[in-house]
Order: sequence, then C-alpha cells, then structure tokens
Amino acid sequence: MRAVDTKCLSQEIAKISVIKSPIPRGQSCPCNTQPNFSQMAALPPRAVKVDCTVCDRRKSEHRVTLQAVKSSYNESDAFTGVPDHTKVTMSSLSEANSKFTLDLYQQLRKSKDNIFFSPESIMSALAMLYLGARENTAQEIEKVLHFNEIEDDSTKGEKKTQVEKSGNVHQLFQKLLTELNKPSDAYQLKIANGVYAEKSFQFLQEYMNDVKKFYLADVESLDFLNATEGSREKINCWVERHTNEKIKNLFPNGSLDRDTVLVLVNAVYFKGQWNLEFNKEFTREEKFWLNKNESQSVQMMYQDNFFNFGMLEDVQAKILEIPYRGQDLSMIVLLPNEVDGLQELEDKLTAEKLKEWMSPHCMNKTMVHVYFPRFKVEKTYDLRTTLEDMGIRRVFSPQGANLSGMSGSQNLAVSKVVHKSFVEVTEEGTEAAAATGVGVSTTSLPMVENFHCDHPFLFFIKQKKTESILFFGRVSSP
Repeated sequence: MRAVDTKCLSQEIAKISVIKSPIPRGQSCPCNTQPNFSQMAALPPRAVKVDCTVCDRRKSEHRVTLQAVKSSYNESDAFTGVPDHTKVTMSSLSEANSKFTLDLYQQLRKSKDNIFFSPESIMSALAMLYLGARENTAQEIEKVLHFNEIEDDSTKGEKKTQVEKSGNVHQLFQKLLTELNKPSDAYQLKIANGVYAEKSFQFLQEYMNDVKKFYLADVESLDFLNATEGSREKINCWVERHTNEKIKNLFPNGSLDRDTVLVLVNAVYFKGQWNLEFNKEFTREEKFWLNKNESQSVQMMYQDNFFNFGMLEDVQAKILEIPYRGQDLSMIVLLPNEVDGLQELEDKLTAEKLKEWMSPHCMNKTMVHVYFPRFKVEKTYDLRTTLEDMGIRRVFSPQGANLSGMSGSQNLAVSKVVHKSFVEVTEEGTEAAAATGVGVSTTSLPMVENFHCDHPFLFFIKQKKTESILFFGRVSSP
C-alpha cells in the first residue's frame, strides 16, 4: 500500500469544513463532557475537522490530528484532492446490471427451455454502441440498460448534457473491466472487447480512441466489402481464443455481408473451482423432475458443509450460495420448494428482491446437505427482437438511428445483436463463457438443512467486489 503524502493531505485539510462540537471524535476532554456529534451527521466523516468548545485553553489539543483525518480518508482522496465517489457510482452500475439482467430474463423466460446468458457481456457490447449513439438513440439505450439511473454523487443536482452523463458511464465500465480482468491464482476470468471496422469507411478517431480507452477494446480494420467471409472467420477466431474455444462460430456462414461496416464483440470466459469441491464418489444417478409427471436421469452431486443459506417465505423457495476458490465469485442458486414452483418465483423476481434475499437478513451460515446436478448448457440468442421489445428500437432503423458519435454522419444502423453462451458445472467447479456481437421473512433455521436440486431452478454467478452478475440462467432440464 502506498504511504499517504502528508503534504497533499495537509492541503486537503485546509479545504474541509470546520464545525463545533463538545468533543472531537475519538478524543477526550478534561471536563468529561459527553460527545455530541449531531452536527457531524450531515457531513461525510472525512469532510469534518472538529474544534472542542468545552475547554478553550486546550482547544489546540482537541483538533483532529493528521492521523485521525488520514484514517477516515480514502487513499485516492489524499492523492487527488477529490473525494472518491467510485464506490457509490460502481454500486449504481451494479444496480443497473441487476435490473437489466432481470428485465432481459423476463423476456427470455417465455421459452420453456434452459436459459443461460451473460448480462455483463451484453451490456458491454451495448455500452460500446451507446458510446457512439446520440439523442433519442442514446436515450433508448440508456433507459433499457438503466444508465439513466446512474448518478455521480459529486455532481448530484447539477444539470448534465447527454455526453457528460454518458461519460460517467464509460468511466465506470473502464473501472469495472479493469477490476474484473485482474489476474487471480484462484480462478480464470477474462472479459474482452473487440471492434472491427470496414477499412474503407471513415470512422471518427475520437470514437476509436475512446472505445480502446474505456472498454479496453482491440480495434482492427477489416475488408468486409471484398473479403466478407475472411473477415467473419477472423472475428470468430478472436471469440474462440478469448473464450478458451468454448464459443465457436459466433457469426455463422452468411451472417455478415458486404454492407457490414462495424462489428462490436464482447467475450467473457470464466473457469473456477468450488471452494469446497464435491466428492465424485458421492455422485450418483438420480431423477430430476421436469414437472410433477415427467422426470429424467441426471448425475446428482452431493456434499454437506456450511454454506450461506436462507428460506424465502414470500416466494416459497430456498437460496444457497456456493463460493468458488478465493471466494471472490459465487454461484447463487434459487430453488422453489415445490417441483412446479418456478413460475411463482419468476413472477416475483426483481432486482430489489434479489438484493434483499442475498443480505445477512435472509442468509446465514448453515450446515446444508447439498444435492446439485451436473449440467451443461449452450445457448445462442438473436437479441434484436428482444431488445426492440424492451425499448431499443431506433438503433436498428436506417431512418431513425443516430450513431453520429461513431462516424459524424447518420448513415449507420445496427443489423443484429448475437449472443452465444456456454456453461458446464461439475464436481470440480464451473466453466462458463459467453460472447455478444453487438416483503421478505425468514424462518428459524434447524441445525441442518436440505437443498435438493431435483427440479427446475435458477442460478447466477456473481463477482462480490463489483457486485456484478456475470452469468444468469435457468435449468429446466439438465
């Protein structure tokens, strides 16, 4: 950890507020007057310097010391002289991520099949599109992705232009992608963005620079006009390479043509071992009930250990957290109490409820007998119609799209958004990949609980530090 620059910190102290209080926080006064910090409640702790008004003769001794201010300061504040709002705004980005995840899931759940997608992948690809969108086109994207709900507390209340608001979003993605791509000995997680532009088309250099800066994207010029298939194969190879060959042929033969001028691609790959692995010797064949009348045979894994677990009385379901090695990432599983209880759970599923269910109020460390099926899901989605149903329409219209932030003109429109995903869960852990081209109550818990996943359930993989949902899915038939 870097040492705090005393000079820089001292300069910042000169700018912070001075209020009066009987006793400064953490210090004593000879008159033993009890501290009263009601005045301090309205100000952030790091923006306060307190003078003691009880003993004027000792006033200088009651000033907040450099060490006291230093301990209440975020290190980045001391170096930049600007309060660090990253945590607040990163939290609002994770809330946008959760809301978009469940909005999209409510669209995809109309199918009765297995579902698996990466909201992080889809949002990254659409955010690169948002970077070049303007006016109504940008407003539709930001509303569906909930970017319009992201606020920078440092400028709250100030009116901002569209570009200023979107700039904050892109900076947050830069921080998020940098954090998620940090190397780890405990698991493999990589998120990559690629931008492929027709070499004869004039794109704004500013857009190309910004997509590299904020989205850490690989930018390359291709000859879609004269070598369409070669360009398609090159993009597919990039996706394969960044997903450990789990996502192949993202763009199938004929999906790109001579009119293609820009392809935005995001690829996500995750491979993690369970913090506590399932013993293969305990895995056995067992029935998985598709509904009350139909079942199929699955390989059911088993272990008993302490996990975060909760009973969700409002939706008649259970929630379990299975951490991966390193415990930075976890799989959260939502299991209805009844074989046919999934629809009730889905109907009541919201981002707010999900956040509440994962809180300490609902989940406790409990000894749990866990029965969990081995499964593998591969899905491909053409998201154009889905996104149009959610409210992103103009960007697909040659007459209505405004992507002038990319080229300076309004002659661009999106033709398709393709998303392909893969997940495999075994005794050792999980391997997952994805790519995108453009009122709660708890019950008293007994000593041991059963969590028997022998009927349809929901699951998602979440990164704890950023609170980002990387993958979300439903298993109807393993």
